[in-house]
Amino acid sequence: MATSTLGTTANNSLTALPMAGALAAADIATIANLILNDQINTYPNQPIFVGAFAQSGLLYVPNRGILKVLAGDYVGVDASGWPILVSKNAIANAAWTHVP
Repeated sequence: MATSTLGTTANNSLTALPMAGALAAADIATIANLILNDQINTYPNQPIFVGAFAQSGLLYVPNRGILKVLAGDYVGVDASGWPILVSKNAIANAAWTHVP
């Protein structure tokens, strides 16, 4: 599986990864390397928030806390390096779109 795009029906602008079984290390690394530390320097000079996303399904939101990503959920990252977790239910029933 590879990364995809994610967004609302008005805009598909996030790089995303659906949580589905065993994910390729390269796909996890792609998402993890996009997540930036928003408390150091100012955009666009923020460093990567090391360890932000892992195969274990834990998403470390920079300087905020930890979220458990469940099967079917999507983890997206916006252009500023901020992670976004969208639940399986929201993907299926709300105004979210994704392109595999």
